Amino acid sequence: MHHLSIDIETRSSVDIGKAGAYKYAQSEDFQILLFAYQWDDKPVMIIDLTAGERIPDIVQLALMDPNVVKHAYNAAFEWYCLNRAGYETPIGQWQCTMAHGLYCGYTAGLDATGKAIGLPQDKQKLSVGKALIRYFCVPCKPTKANGGRTWNQPWHDPDKWKLFKEYCKQDVVTEREILKRLSQFPMPDEEQLQWQMDVKMNAFGVRVDTSLIEGALYIDNLSREALMREAINITGVDNPNSTVQLMEWLEDNGTQTDNLKKATVSELLQGDNTADVQRMLEIRQQLGKTSIKKYVAMDAAKCGDERVRGLTQYYGANRTGRWAGRLVQLQNLPRNYLKTLDYARKLVKAKNYDGLKLLYGNIPDTLSQLIRTAFIPSEGHKFVVADFSAIEARVIAWLAGEQWVNEVFATHGKIYEATAAQMFGVPVDRIVKGNPEYELRQKGKVATLALGYQGGVNSLISMGALQMGLTEEELPDIVQRWRQANPRIRDLWYAVEQASLSVMQTAQPQAINGLIFSLEGDLVYGQSFLTVQLPSGRKLFYPKPFMKENQFGKMAIHYYTVGQQTRKWEVASTYGGKMTENIVQAIARDCLAVTLKRVADRGLQTVFHVHDEVIIDAPMDTTVDEVCALMAEPIPWAPGLILKGAGFENDYYMKD
Repeated sequence: MHHLSIDIETRSSVDIGKAGAYKYAQSEDFQILLFAYQWDDKPVMIIDLTAGERIPDIVQLALMDPNVVKHAYNAAFEWYCLNRAGYETPIGQWQCTMAHGLYCGYTAGLDATGKAIGLPQDKQKLSVGKALIRYFCVPCKPTKANGGRTWNQPWHDPDKWKLFKEYCKQDVVTEREILKRLSQFPMPDEEQLQWQMDVKMNAFGVRVDTSLIEGALYIDNLSREALMREAINITGVDNPNSTVQLMEWLEDNGTQTDNLKKATVSELLQGDNTADVQRMLEIRQQLGKTSIKKYVAMDAAKCGDERVRGLTQYYGANRTGRWAGRLVQLQNLPRNYLKTLDYARKLVKAKNYDGLKLLYGNIPDTLSQLIRTAFIPSEGHKFVVADFSAIEARVIAWLAGEQWVNEVFATHGKIYEATAAQMFGVPVDRIVKGNPEYELRQKGKVATLALGYQGGVNSLISMGALQMGLTEEELPDIVQRWRQANPRIRDLWYAVEQASLSVMQTAQPQAINGLIFSLEGDLVYGQSFLTVQLPSGRKLFYPKPFMKENQFGKMAIHYYTVGQQTRKWEVASTYGGKMTENIVQAIARDCLAVTLKRVADRGLQTVFHVHDEVIIDAPMDTTVDEVCALMAEPIPWAPGLILKGAGFENDYYMKD
């Protein structure tokens, strides 16, 4: 097999940050400017397509040759752009160095990964790239000084263009050096296939309801104007959106607050307020609805065929390998509770502001609930939507060998009732509506959702225990009872922690419950990882691990990762419960990966998936039962794991 590493520089008038790579490459003025490549270990070559140079015939043939593996960093971009420009190359022949880096626990950016992996300076990405891309790849504003041009061409600044060519070549050098280091820790073939499936799904895209999006943006604009007018009339302040001005007005009207954050406003609304203060807080809450921005994102990303592409990121969740949302951020779509979604959609599509206001009152909230419904199937198709029922609870019980939980899932499946029965020593058939014991179900539910990963009272509170009517005083008892009822899950936390610490102390692999903990590294480049091999064969990577005391004065494993808040490469610590959460969510993710493959093998088209839910753009004769059956089929590498799918079909997406 030969290897061809590629990097291209392109231009388009479409804003790639807002619209995504697929719409960017579909623009009429899209153009490939530079094509840099490295054949095996030969020197990097650069083709300047703006100067009339051609990609050599041997390279063009290699783009279609199954005996030549094509590599790029974020290879989906190179693959799609080259095909758009007329260079045919099948995705099955490509491998993505960024995906490989994410698999090994590194970050997404080429520059950041190069630094995190420890590339020497001469092999790192050039830092001048962003400025050069802005100059040559983004339209410029026409001025008298630049002769009214809308694009900067190579001849407008030959020195910059020369540097840009070096930048393009250096990206190939950096990508190849990263690949050399990652090749010591190969991606499984199944993961390579999952990446390719993800690229194909993103390229296929999902249709959106253009008239609903247009109607929502139109009505939202009218709603905001009306709310602002009402706020000015009530308060008399110049800018009711100003936190400082509004806090001063609230204080003058008998309501003091330190801030006007979302949670604080919700709390203030529960207080004893005057009519004006109450209404002003309601307006503040409605104006603060940011979910409407998702309509803006859909509108920006919508291609000419009314499809949005590039909605998921393979291996977007660094620790577990779960997919992440992009552009519209599907992972945090608002839920819908309206019973009359069909009618609300009709009013919005008709741009009927008055009708929507009259029937639903709170327009921002109504528009927010309709966001999911903007995703619609292709013409002549329907959506079949199915998700795994309580998959994390099933996986952790299976992994830990918590037999009574496994038996619940093998029989009636009422895990909240069964958990409450186990915790409080009452027969499960007593926990039904109408019986006094039914109030125990709430405790069983919040405990199941919050306590599986070594959480305590704070986890119950975060999961909404207090909003469920439970008191803070009874929470420690719930924690204690749940742990007593689930001794094997509790033991799993400590077994995972002990195995990890033993590996770090002895450098010897440890095996527990079908998991293999190892310390892996290479002597050539000095990389090191704590790895956990999952039942599927996939591994979780914790880069550059070391041991030191954590914030509680306890010896703990620390490793390098991308900080959730800072988005920078930094040190984090972990413990048994947290690692158990990573492992369980990773196994659940692998179950989804098996299902996605089964769906594809059945000839069905997944258009996106969210957490444990699959959305299929299906022919009309496809049934929900057929898809749920695929989800319930045994997983070859997880004997005894009982899975169940539940779903529905509809002519738009929603939360059932």
